[in-house]
Amino acid sequence: MDFHDPTFWVAVSFVIFVGLTFKPIKNALTGGLDARTDKIRQELEEAARLREEAQKMLADYKRKQSEMSREAEELLEHAKVEAARLREQAEEDLRTAMKRREQAAVERIAQAETKALEEVRNQAVEIAIAATGKILRDSIDDTKAAALVQQSIAELKQKIH
Repeated sequence: MDFHDPTFWVAVSFVIFVGLTFKPIKNALTGGLDARTDKIRQELEEAARLREEAQKMLADYKRKQSEMSREAEELLEHAKVEAARLREQAEEDLRTAMKRREQAAVERIAQAETKALEEVRNQAVEIAIAATGKILRDSIDDTKAAALVQQSIAELKQKIH
């Protein structure tokens, strides 16, 4: 080995230079890679956290959707029950109204019958009185008429006292 050879000293200088610059270059490369690795790890952690939040939100949405479906079914069932109750009430009200109308019609018919019977009786009485008066006028003379009037007055007095 020749210490006077410039190639030797260039090689030694190169080795010293590489030795001195290796650690800072290594640290710079490693630090850059470490920083990049940390950044990727943080992004993965953020993605995992966002995924968990999304899963929680999806689970909440599904739960709320299930609750809303159940509430909608309950409301529908309640509406069906209420509609059936209202229909039954309306039918009952209609039956009651029809019974009242029927009763009112029966009462009006009975009143009309009673009134018709009274009118027939009144006419029959008027006809009978008229016929009796004509028969009496035609068949009774004045003396018999006076005797009948006296007899009627006597009977009237007896009935009054």
